[in-house]
Amino acid sequence: MTGGATTGGRGAAASATGPGLRLNVTYGSWELVWAHVHRVLVVNLGMAAANLPLLAALQVSHQPWRHPLVFGPLLLLTGPSLAAAFACLEGTGDETPTVRAYARAYRRHFRRASSVSAVFLPVAAVAVADIAFLGPTTAGPALVPMAAVVAVLALLSAVAALARVAAGAASGRGILLSAPFAVVRHWRASAVNLVLITAGLHLVNQAPLPGLAVLPGCVLFVVRRNWRWEPDAGRQR
Repeated sequence: MTGGATTGGRGAAASATGPGLRLNVTYGSWELVWAHVHRVLVVNLGMAAANLPLLAALQVSHQPWRHPLVFGPLLLLTGPSLAAAFACLEGTGDETPTVRAYARAYRRHFRRASSVSAVFLPVAAVAVADIAFLGPTTAGPALVPMAAVVAVLALLSAVAALARVAAGAASGRGILLSAPFAVVRHWRASAVNLVLITAGLHLVNQAPLPGLAVLPGCVLFVVRRNWRWEPDAGRQR
């Protein structure tokens, strides 16, 4: 009787805890998860390598607006690196990207991404510089909010336009006009992306090595998903 009760108790415990702890995950699901993790790590490594001069310059000077001739060209190079990152994230889960694939995407999108970043990023940089210089002045309370709106709109428009370039859109007047319009029209997704980008930049600034190793690909993956508007609009034919 005791043995039977013990066996019955063990069976009841197994039936109570077993199904709750069982993970019904197939081998293909783990392959898909690893493919996404590998894709994010490749993006993180590629972006860190492509923007290494900018990261080194930021370690020397924490006030880039005081050195526009140095940081201006370095800032423009972030455009092709973002376009290459979006291009790597555009792939399907069955494909495993490599650092060479990121480098090929960087070269392929360099011209179009540079033309996009040359329009939006200087506007954002000038607006940020205005905030820094006008903040302590008497005109600051009136002008700083306007400059902040311009900086946010230019930054989000640049990221949205680069995502469209990576998806195959032509970098002409259409994308330069449609990106700000889409940012304003889809303001909820834009607000979420702004929070993600701001939080990611802050965490990378606080802990550069762990931040660069984890955050860029994760943030850009969500940003790309939020900004998949009319995927065929503006696509090259």
